[in-house]
Amino acid sequence: MSRQRNRPARGLTLSAIRRHYAIFWMRDDMWKRNFMFRSAEAIPLKESENELFHETDPAMDSTGLQLERFLSVWIQGDGEDEKPTAFTSIYVRTATLDFQKRVGFLHPLQGRSHQIKQVLTPGQKQFLHQWLATEAPQAWEATDEHFKMLFEFE
Repeated sequence: MSRQRNRPARGLTLSAIRRHYAIFWMRDDMWKRNFMFRSAEAIPLKESENELFHETDPAMDSTGLQLERFLSVWIQGDGEDEKPTAFTSIYVRTATLDFQKRVGFLHPLQGRSHQIKQVLTPGQKQFLHQWLATEAPQAWEATDEHFKMLFEFE
């Protein structure tokens, strides 16, 4: 049975998903920061995920590509602009990029505690913990213990 042309699509569509996540990522009362690491390095790059992947095309397959592996970490919290009042959530995703051909893969965001603990290296956990506690000590103190546990070494 075919759909009528003027009838709107039902269910979960790509445009509905985009609107949902645009609202999620663009709240006015939310602080957010991205750290982009090479997969095995403990110090993030100067560029964010948006800066590295904005001008790239999605790779259709990896044949002939010289892909470098990255880890993108998004930290969110309450507050505005450069002033977080508490850190509330963390999401990670792996990514690959061929700098010469400007193509890459951004994998889905992961937000579960066990996934985050598995993906982050001890050096990355240490860097993020130190950065959060040093750059916004009041926000770090106001942060839930469950969030802080993500940066502990096992």
